[in-house]
Amino acid sequence: MSSEDLEKYETEMELALYREYRDVVGLFSHVVETERRFYLCNSVDVKVCGEGSEVYFDVTMHDAWVWDIYRPARFAKQVRVVTFKDVNVEELAQPDLEVPKPGF
Repeated sequence: MSSEDLEKYETEMELALYREYRDVVGLFSHVVETERRFYLCNSVDVKVCGEGSEVYFDVTMHDAWVWDIYRPARFAKQVRVVTFKDVNVEELAQPDLEVPKPGF
């Protein structure tokens, strides 16, 4: 496999991952960003542990989707991350207008 083939493969995988993200983002209420990964989830709990310069974050997420191009299964029931780096948590805005679904 040439480096050009590898680059093309990685580009296609990134595009597929973005499309999956676009399809599933509406299912989640929070975005969590760590130094290593980006997550979508419906429940997140961040605990600050330690004291002084020895502070770390213990992050637990439920019903999560992981932005990782190399993961065969990106949905996880529960994810736990322990990190000394920054953690960003954002609540996603829910659309103000929902289109009614056809029903009987």
